[in-house]
Amino acid sequence: AAAVGGGGSIPAIDPGALQDVVALAGQVAAQVDELLRNVHCGLQALTALSVGCIQTYRDGVESLGEAADLSIRAMYALVARCEELDRAMQPVPALAKRIRDMKGTLERLEGLCK
Repeated sequence: AAAVGGGGSIPAIDPGALQDVVALAGQVAAQVDELLRNVHCGLQALTALSVGCIQTYRDGVESLGEAADLSIRAMYALVARCEELDRAMQPVPALAKRIRDMKGTLERLEGLCK
């Protein structure tokens, strides 16, 4: 044994204790490896889930955009058809007046014939 400082001595190292420390260090290393593998697998699963959620969100946004675009186009088409119908119906009041006039004339003729 070598002397340390002011005359003290270092006790001899027990080889059995050293082997126990080595065995425990090996167990700790194996457990740390297992823990890191589990963390790695968990992170991969979370990453895959996150990617799936983001893709679903992206698909939903794209679908919503397409649906909104189609709805806007359909609304413009409906407005155009309504305008066409309005233009086509413009002669109706004049025709209704002519029909009322003819009805009145027929009623007067019927009255003369009685």
